[in-house]
Amino acid sequence: MLHRIGFVTVALAMAGVPLSMARPLHAQLPPGFDTEWSLLAERWRAGLRDQGVVGASLAFVVGGKAVRLETEGMADLGRTLPVDTGTIYHWASITKTFTAISILQLRDRGMLSLDDPVVGYVPELREVYDPFGSIEKITIRMLLSHSAGFRGGTWPWGGDEPWEPYEPTEWSQLVAMMPYTRILFEPGTRFSYSNPGIIFLGRVIERVTGDVFEAYVDKNIFRPLGMRDAYFDSTPWHLLPRRANHYFVRAGRPEPGGVDFNTGITVSNGGLNAPIPDMVRYLGFLMGDPPAGTDGDAILARSSLEEMWLTVVPIGDSSIGAESMGLAFFLYDLGGRKLVGHTGTQRAFYSFFVIDPTARIGTIGAFNTVGVDGPPDTDALRVSTRADVVERVFPLFGGGHR
Repeated sequence: MLHRIGFVTVALAMAGVPLSMARPLHAQLPPGFDTEWSLLAERWRAGLRDQGVVGASLAFVVGGKAVRLETEGMADLGRTLPVDTGTIYHWASITKTFTAISILQLRDRGMLSLDDPVVGYVPELREVYDPFGSIEKITIRMLLSHSAGFRGGTWPWGGDEPWEPYEPTEWSQLVAMMPYTRILFEPGTRFSYSNPGIIFLGRVIERVTGDVFEAYVDKNIFRPLGMRDAYFDSTPWHLLPRRANHYFVRAGRPEPGGVDFNTGITVSNGGLNAPIPDMVRYLGFLMGDPPAGTDGDAILARSSLEEMWLTVVPIGDSSIGAESMGLAFFLYDLGGRKLVGHTGTQRAFYSFFVIDPTARIGTIGAFNTVGVDGPPDTDALRVSTRADVVERVFPLFGGGHR
């Protein structure tokens, strides 16, 4: 273990950094919170050490404020850089929720309808084979709810050779694949997670607004929320000292994947990078507690956010209750407690968030390591951590099931 977490522990001790960092308490936390969180945080740290995770962060949010922010391990072994409150992670598919909010913004401004056929904005999709009828039946709403029938992965074949780009870098590459793409089931009839579907929504945003996707989100979500350190793909030079590397563990040894990688034309599907405090600002907006001085309704009306959290298609059971899909958000019903969330997985970055909008509480976490031929099983750690917080801490704030 010395070459994994042992090295991390030694490096932290040499740097004089504690293995856990916690933010000050927010006022009016319920009885038992301190005890329950302390036990949970210790279980989380023990799991990270046992599995050999290089670095991770975990926060609990109340009323738009991080009342606890735990950090563990290293952001970058090569630079002997410990994880701290400002560490920047890659959030992968959590990006999809920003894309969806952008679409709802355009809907609310009368620039599109959720029931518009997608080919009206992305005519290249007419080349897709749809055995169930006209491609005109596939709507923006279906893409948002992962019910349009497109495949799950960006690549219909290959994409896993070291000489190939990690993701398609140009729109023309996706267009070239469309004649080799088929709709897999009757659109609108069931859930099937689709990365290409969200990429097509990114294209819709660009066609409607004239902005590139990254600029649109920066101007209409990041800036209004004060997410000053959030960005897509390549890290700005002034933020590089805070950027986490990511690690693939082979034969018990972590191999760095690099500080940056290009998500290319798939940026609207998974290109987001940000530190936990910026993501807490985002969760506060979702909860109805945007940062001070911010008009959440000016970003997206509360009624439109709540519309996104209505079930469109069921999914099944999950570790935190019956799961369904709304408009790009996963929805959970745990004994009457209605939860909203998403996860992210790309390369060795794993992440999650889940909120209870009624109680105005939430949790968010990120990891920078995955096992290739053994531990760590980061997905299992993510699932167990999320369930632990939801089952042990959320009920302290009233309602729901424990």
